Amino acid sequence: MELRHLRYFVAVAEERNFTRAAQRLHIAQPPLSRQIQQLEEILGVQLFERNSRPLKLTETGKFFYAHAVQLLAQTSELESMTRRVGNIERSMSVGFVASTLYGLLPKIIRRFRDENPTVELSLHELSTMDQMRALKDGRIDVGFGRLRLEDANIRRVVLREEKMIVAFPVGHPLALSKPVCALRDVINETLIVYPKTPRPSYADQVLAAFKDRGLEPRKVYEVREIQIALGLVAAGEGISIVPSSVYGLKRDDVSYRELDDPTLVSPIIMSMRAMDESRDIREMLELIYRLYDEAQIPHVAPAEKGQ
Repeated sequence: MELRHLRYFVAVAEERNFTRAAQRLHIAQPPLSRQIQQLEEILGVQLFERNSRPLKLTETGKFFYAHAVQLLAQTSELESMTRRVGNIERSMSVGFVASTLYGLLPKIIRRFRDENPTVELSLHELSTMDQMRALKDGRIDVGFGRLRLEDANIRRVVLREEKMIVAFPVGHPLALSKPVCALRDVINETLIVYPKTPRPSYADQVLAAFKDRGLEPRKVYEVREIQIALGLVAAGEGISIVPSSVYGLKRDDVSYRELDDPTLVSPIIMSMRAMDESRDIREMLELIYRLYDEAQIPHVAPAEKGQ
C-alpha cells in the first residue's frame, strides 16, 4: 500500500463520487477506480458500498478513512517541518476568506514581508472548509477563516470576535430612523447572505443568529461573495448582515448600522497544522497581536487563545 492509495481513497470518501474525486485529483476516472479496487484487494476488505448513491463508506471504510486522514496529515506536517528546520526553503502559503481582507490582514501581510524579507509569501483565497483540507494536504501553511471547526490535525487560534452590522441601501427607512438595529427589525426585509457555496460558511452563521432568537427572515437570497451582496444592497434588493470591518469599504450607496446584541459576532480564526511550531508561524502570530494592540482593536489575548 502506498501513500497515493490513501490520497485517492480519501478524495473518493470525501467527495462521495468517483467523477468529482477524479476532478479534484486531476486524473481520469478509470485509473482512480482501478486504484481503489487495488487498495481493497491489498487490504482484503470492501471500503465502499458500491450500490449506494452517493457513495457510502462501509463500517470498515469509516475506520480506514479516520486513520488515513491522520496519516496523510502527519506526512504533510513532516514534509513541511523538515523543510523549515533544514532551512531548505523559507516560504509560507496563506489561505484566507475574502471578508478578512477588509480588516487587518493586508497590513499583517505587508508588515510580515517587511520584517521577514527572506520568506517567500503566497496568498490563496479559500473557504474555511477548503483551508482545512489545504492545510492537511500541505498546500498552505496557515489559514484565516471564520468557522469554528474541529479537527485533531489542525490547531486553531481565535484572534478576535468581530461584531456583525447591518448593511442597508442609502435612504432605507430603518437606516434613517434607527441608529442601532435589532435582528427583529429586519425580518421583513430580503436577507442577502454569502457565500452561497461551499457550506457551511459565514451565511450559516448569519442564518443561525436569526434561528437562535426564534426569528425567520421573510426571504433569503444567497449570493457567491460579499461584493455581490453589497452591490445588491446598494441596488435596493435587500439588506445584509456583514462583519464590521466592512466599514472600511466606504461605499456611498450603502449605509451601515450597528446591532443591539453584543453576542452577534463572527470570529476571525487562524489555523495551522497541529504539529507545526515553526519560527515563521510563531512570528506571524506575534505580529498579529502587536498590530491589534497598535490599532487598539479588542482581541482574544494570547494567554486566552481558543483552539
